[in-house]
Amino acid sequence: MTINLVVADDQELVRSGFAMILDSQPDMSVVAEAGDGVEAIEAVRRHRPDVLLLDIRMPRMDGIEAARVVCGETGTKVLMLTTFDQDDYVYDALHAGASGFLLKDVRRDDLVHAVRVVAAGDSLLAPAVTRRLIDDMVRSRRRPAVSPVGLDVLTERERETLLLLGRGLSNAEIAAELVVSEHTVKTHVSNVLTKLGLRDRVQAVVVAYESGLLQPGNR
Repeated sequence: MTINLVVADDQELVRSGFAMILDSQPDMSVVAEAGDGVEAIEAVRRHRPDVLLLDIRMPRMDGIEAARVVCGETGTKVLMLTTFDQDDYVYDALHAGASGFLLKDVRRDDLVHAVRVVAAGDSLLAPAVTRRLIDDMVRSRRRPAVSPVGLDVLTERERETLLLLGRGLSNAEIAAELVVSEHTVKTHVSNVLTKLGLRDRVQAVVVAYESGLLQPGNR
């Protein structure tokens, strides 16, 4: 199955470089490129790609607003591009519905792997740097402890699953923690997302923090 992509970045060399790498993969096809947020949205509406690789800082409309529109209108997964000096934008990007983010100096193999992970419906939360950034963003924003529908709709085991998702654990790691099979974990994760009305694991992490279930720095 081919993963269709749109690559959006206002720097032509960066954009074409990423597009060249991804389009050379046997299971990937770059169907369009965009130079700003408005063009990115138009490309997604036209091509309905599986994944949108989206820069955060762009003219006319930034990547965060573009991500919010794309995630609200379509099933396209959004993978944000950032640099270390743009870390303040990371939490906003995840909150807008993005499935993760990459640093612009990402290695070729990591870029390809990241696209495959996001296209499969997972999220890029495993690296310690990502979890640390989410900690920092939640702490600095001091958002109220709220959840879309309230955690009382979850069973005790589902709450445990949400807590472990918030810590950035993979399905295999959650299975080891709960002493259950990975298949059972997948069921719990699916139930958590469905009951809380969440798009993916990234939003589950946000809810775990904002609901107060997981505190910044708590592992």
